[in-house]
Amino acid sequence: MEQWQVRGRSFRTQGDYLAAKRDEDRIKQIEEAYQVNTLDGLKTLYKDLKERKIRFLTIIGQDYLEEVEDKLKKKLLSAESNNASSKKKKSGGKTSSKSKTKMVRLEDYDKEMQQIIKSELKKRERKRKILVAVSICTALACFGYFGYYYYNAKENEAYYENLASLKEQEPTKEVTPPTVTINYDDEEIVVPDILDEYKNLFNKNEDLIGWIKIADNNKKSTAFIDYPVVQADDNDYYLRRDFEGEYDKNGSIFLDKDCDVIKRSTNLIIYGHHMRTGKMFGKLDKYSDKDFYEDHKYIEFDTIYEKGVYEVMYVFRSKIYEEDDIVFKYYQFIDVNSEAEFESNMREMAEMSLYDTGVTAKYGDQLLTLSTCDYYTDYGRFVVVAKRIQ
Repeated sequence: MEQWQVRGRSFRTQGDYLAAKRDEDRIKQIEEAYQVNTLDGLKTLYKDLKERKIRFLTIIGQDYLEEVEDKLKKKLLSAESNNASSKKKKSGGKTSSKSKTKMVRLEDYDKEMQQIIKSELKKRERKRKILVAVSICTALACFGYFGYYYYNAKENEAYYENLASLKEQEPTKEVTPPTVTINYDDEEIVVPDILDEYKNLFNKNEDLIGWIKIADNNKKSTAFIDYPVVQADDNDYYLRRDFEGEYDKNGSIFLDKDCDVIKRSTNLIIYGHHMRTGKMFGKLDKYSDKDFYEDHKYIEFDTIYEKGVYEVMYVFRSKIYEEDDIVFKYYQFIDVNSEAEFESNMREMAEMSLYDTGVTAKYGDQLLTLSTCDYYTDYGRFVVVAKRIQ
């Protein structure tokens, strides 16, 4: 499959590539207009980008927003030292000038002029002090923000490490009776026992439905996604709640409310936020790089009842469409009524995929879809689809 590259990004179609090139040209024009080599210029540009006053056609725009944000952080952190250095230079220039000109004393002027000069000097001193105070506050705010950001990320990491440790501990109590049945329209299904390693977690939150993990092929001990998966009666509940239901801007990894892990849905769809810290599904879009895929081909997803391993098939970008849009909507692909419907969905995703993995699925296979936000367009989504192999 032919690929087009713009600013380190790969694009599947020529149309996407040409749109990305237009974004690249627009960035050049923006940088000239906003004077991005100055702090004020960067501030104004970052504000306009965040408020979407400047729009882009592709994910190049989101990449550029992050690039501007990084530049602005560096500028703000060095503002205090640059300001001090600038003052020294100005002071040096005045000394040199005084050495070449005749020294003028305040007493050389009449009293009325002396008052005017003193008043002007006081105004300038007030401005200088305000400027210094603002610079110090800005620097402290930046350090405070980064400190909080780092602390929050570490706290979140420790929280989920603690949850993971519960899998290794002996169950403190049983959580299911010997036999439980669920009545479906066409049959009754006996609910299997919960796996021992998930009983402690289930005792903390009965919304627990499984655990997802993606590790490097060559580094089995490390994982860039390693979280419990919950399921609620609606898909909004865990958007801003942690595993125990407390407020957390990171939210939780959760299974679509319409998916069923007992009377197994054809496709289980799991959602997670695209966090800048890389938490949750913040690193999922690394799959846009085929080299990354080569080292992360397999996804471990256990339900609380059974273990499972999945192999990545498709990686693509999509979006949330209007209800009346006649287009393939991956987030509605949960169950199918026929082999023809299944094959149609497979063709749609294969055509959208950023590259060919060589992996395919047949009717009857169990699928897993991971979905997160993607800012290449309004309501954009980045999607990874895999099929169960174990």
